[in-house]
Amino acid sequence: MTELMIPLFMVLVSLTALRRRQDVYAALLEGGAEGLRILLSIVPALVLLLTAVHMLRASGAINALSALLSPLFQALGIPPETAPLVLIRPISGSAALAVGTDLIAAYGADSPIGRTAAIMLGSTETTFYTISVYFGASGIRKTRYAIPAALIADLTGFFVASLTAKLFS
Repeated sequence: MTELMIPLFMVLVSLTALRRRQDVYAALLEGGAEGLRILLSIVPALVLLLTAVHMLRASGAINALSALLSPLFQALGIPPETAPLVLIRPISGSAALAVGTDLIAAYGADSPIGRTAAIMLGSTETTFYTISVYFGASGIRKTRYAIPAALIADLTGFFVASLTAKLFS
């Protein structure tokens, strides 16, 4: 039944447009043009973010920062091995997924570190990516309190992910 949902939806939309005497093709073209305009406004921010993530990983800055922050993470109850994930996740989802995959491969899926990494990936957001896409698409230039609030939410997510992994181990 679910494989019929999209074709049925398309037939329903087409019949509704015919009944209202609307030009569906023109509406589709207009929607496509609007999508391209939004894409052009978002691409520069995405290129900048992806370049920054690649430079940080290739330069070893993430590893150095992870080593520097390890004592703080230990004091907060967050496994220090997850430091690269905590640093990358707010910037890039795909890079964070790669780091999470590396952690799970190195320590095992059922290890405390593997569980913590999995929960962190599921309970935090790619803050800078999301803000650049949504704010860029809507033309907002000043983020005001959005970034600090989102980063505090991410930090809370990382802390609670670590706590949850410990509680349910």
